[in-house]
Amino acid sequence: MSNVLIAEGSPICVLTLNRPEKRNALNDDLIVELKDALRAADADESVRAIIIRGAGKDFCSGADLSSIQKIAGATYEENVEDARQLAELFELIRKVRQPVIAAVHGRALAGGCGLATACDLVIATRTARFGYPEVKIGFVPAMVAAILRRNLGEKKSFELLTRGFEYSAEDAERLGLVNALYHEDGFSDVVVEYASAYASLSGSAVQMTKQLLYEIDGHDYADAIEKGVEANARVRMTEDCRNGMTKFLAT
Repeated sequence: MSNVLIAEGSPICVLTLNRPEKRNALNDDLIVELKDALRAADADESVRAIIIRGAGKDFCSGADLSSIQKIAGATYEENVEDARQLAELFELIRKVRQPVIAAVHGRALAGGCGLATACDLVIATRTARFGYPEVKIGFVPAMVAAILRRNLGEKKSFELLTRGFEYSAEDAERLGLVNALYHEDGFSDVVVEYASAYASLSGSAVQMTKQLLYEIDGHDYADAIEKGVEANARVRMTEDCRNGMTKFLAT
């Protein structure tokens, strides 16, 4: 059975974490399959947006028990290599050209919360729950820290990462970690409708905007503006921009 189900055939690619009996907990196989699915969607010129969601009652509960057991007996070098697999997934989400949207229902905890936060956009049911409980078992939400700190201020990031509590979807939206909330009923349809907005936009413009947004991380103001100059010039050379300008000038 596949750990990741792929629904293709439209501008929206839906990737479903398919370990409902394990609350879609992350293990080596799921991480590998999700990375492969993201790369395949990235290479498909017809795909305008990617949705990541979970089968069953939860989005993702974090690391699988077997993965935690493996960590306990591994060497430092083995643990570095193991941690790097999840880090590569988080990095890949930003490198994929299309917007990646996390559709969260139920719980998104620990690495599952990190996976959602690593996505470009997050939408959730009103009953969804988020949290980083790693500190409760003496663990560090390590890669997640790099993502969360780019989304929140220092004080609030510290609180979420070190106190280990769950927080509501309403709290996540208030903090800016969730873009939109919807009711549980019909959530799957709403998710696709939300993502479908990208089907009517310029694919090249959206992709270049995503690239620019993440490229300017860590640059000072002048360098970030210069990156914008370069992106502005590049986009003028695209077919989408030229066609769009022609239509605009004709109105």
